[in-house]
Amino acid sequence: MPTQETTPLLGSNRGHEGNTSTPPFNPLKSSRYLLLGSWINVLLVAVPLSFIADGLHWSAAARFATSFLAIVPLAKLLGDSTEQLSMKLGQTLGGLLNATFGNAVELIVAIAALVQNELRLVQTSLLGSVLSNLLLVLGMSFFASGFFYTESTFQVTAAQASSSLMTLACITLILPAAYHASSTEEAQNLVKTLIEDGAPDPADSSLRGLLILSRGTSIILLLTYLGYLYFQLRTHAQLFEAEEAENEESEVASMDQWSAGAWLIIITVVTAFCADILVGSIDETAQQWHIPKRFIGLILLPLVGNAAEHVTSVWMACKGKMELTIGVSVGSSIQIAAGMIPLLVIIAWPLHKNLTLFFANFETIVLFVSVMLVNLLLQDGKFTSSGALIA
Repeated sequence: MPTQETTPLLGSNRGHEGNTSTPPFNPLKSSRYLLLGSWINVLLVAVPLSFIADGLHWSAAARFATSFLAIVPLAKLLGDSTEQLSMKLGQTLGGLLNATFGNAVELIVAIAALVQNELRLVQTSLLGSVLSNLLLVLGMSFFASGFFYTESTFQVTAAQASSSLMTLACITLILPAAYHASSTEEAQNLVKTLIEDGAPDPADSSLRGLLILSRGTSIILLLTYLGYLYFQLRTHAQLFEAEEAENEESEVASMDQWSAGAWLIIITVVTAFCADILVGSIDETAQQWHIPKRFIGLILLPLVGNAAEHVTSVWMACKGKMELTIGVSVGSSIQIAAGMIPLLVIIAWPLHKNLTLFFANFETIVLFVSVMLVNLLLQDGKFTSSGALIA
């Protein structure tokens, strides 16, 4: 099973840049490598089943189950094709491509939910991806590395830069919650004193302010994220590079560039259709199976979209490549919190969708605590995993 290194806000595809051998154009060989390279691709049978279920108007549970299973191998194929394509583009372009497509499944699902006006699903699915990467992926990676290394080290400067941006993104989500709590309390006090027609509407007043605050903050945060990408890929790329072992062989691409690019486009389009079917069936499925929609957004959707990245992170940790591990977990979280969430708020603006950066108070507190915990873990550039104590 080929390894998949799909996210590199930390991690710079070192070794790819020095590889000058490019496989000749052979779409059959490239397609065979991509489609037969993992047992998880057996689930691709769910892709046509999800289309059939939607076309024949099967029950919502059947549409949800088939499209849910279909997205799992599609996420894996998306990561594999991106990895193969990035090997020929060098460090800068390869890193930017991986940063763009590393969380493509989450972005596609979020856009589909936004178009269908499922604003809470957009928020919970993206927040769930951030929490999944910070807590589950990073925690399991640290734990797994402890069985092989007593102490693991990584580039502390790069890790601190990433955690600082993650903290900034977290603060931008706290401010709307604080504003909403303050404005709602003031509006309720006014309602108590003004018991006549024309009294202020707390919900409308708070929403208007939240939209202004969220849209302005999103523009600033998105510009900050673009500056971070320039910092990571161009001006200070050496800070994000892991030391390469002398006996470590450079990776050789197994797919030619044109085939990898073509498959990347095809998989992205198919994933968009499956995501649209999935989002459209969530409401009825939640009612039939008595599953809270928040659970689907916070837990199920992030697990599907990040399944391949989870495996990659743990595998890289077991091999001692902690820069890549942190890149998968923290880097992917930064991309979502500082890139995708503000981008979706801006996209929703011309669509007249009232998507804001205001999350529920409990969700905001959980995110803040998670970010602070990760900052503590990464502040000294080394850690001793509990897995080492057990081993």
